Amino acid sequence: MTHLSSNLAIGIDLGGTNIKAALIDCGSGQLITSLSRPTLDGEFEDKVPRFALTIRDIIEEFESRAGQSNLPVGLSAPGLANPAGHCIDWMPGRMHGLEKLDWPAFLQRRVNVLNDAHAALLGEVWTGAAKGCQDVFMITLGTGVGGAVFSDGRLLKGAIGRAGHLGHIATDVNAPVDLYGNPGSLEAAIGNNTIQARGEGRYATTHALLDAVSAGNAHAEKVWGESVRCLAAAIGSLINVLDPQLVILGGGIATGAGDRLLNPLATYLDIYEWRPGGHRVRLALASLGDEAGAVGAVRSLL
Repeated sequence: MTHLSSNLAIGIDLGGTNIKAALIDCGSGQLITSLSRPTLDGEFEDKVPRFALTIRDIIEEFESRAGQSNLPVGLSAPGLANPAGHCIDWMPGRMHGLEKLDWPAFLQRRVNVLNDAHAALLGEVWTGAAKGCQDVFMITLGTGVGGAVFSDGRLLKGAIGRAGHLGHIATDVNAPVDLYGNPGSLEAAIGNNTIQARGEGRYATTHALLDAVSAGNAHAEKVWGESVRCLAAAIGSLINVLDPQLVILGGGIATGAGDRLLNPLATYLDIYEWRPGGHRVRLALASLGDEAGAVGAVRSLL
């Protein structure tokens, strides 16, 4: 564990809509206080992204509350993080001004930058559903499908920070390719961004689909069942590659679905999962909610 001059650190989770921040005790992972501010993506002041100025203000507010200065900052954000942890190297199309922004230079302190899904898994490993695990992967189900991998006690980042993009593995080679060139990706099979196409225009959101499932709608049950079947096949394949102790499911779709996801998923995994000696990999929902990214960002400092 890297020595910090203070037992406190600040975690920042920079999202497309909101900035979630937390002041955290580095020894226990306990969240002392937290807040949320709008990101205001696309707004600038003197050519500086508004979200960067907001983050600076949040840090000043937390330091005032703590009665300390120059607290270290862990910052999670979408995109591929620089291997040195100084910036996000690649995030096209949104979060304008984020790419290549040198956070240690801007904030004038120690800052470690990492991908938001990576941070969320680190948070779950530190104080959440995967506490104590050495081998676990997480799949996040939301507008898109993301993920992260913790293997043999360390977060897998890969050569350029791309590791963990589990939503972009292929599940159907005969289907159209996704944004990253993968045919029939997991994201296309269960992400909210494809629900209207998968549901033949009957459901505006996955939450609406799940409401129809709960009401016993046969068409909704078929659509949801096929999505969960693809997810189970993907998880079964990833289990064979990564041999985890636990698989965590996070994101708005997973937390909203609850047992409507876990029960059929377990049934399909009874078919697809290789279980040498009867060994079954445990499934769990993520437990830290909106705080996961900020908590994990602080964990990356240690």
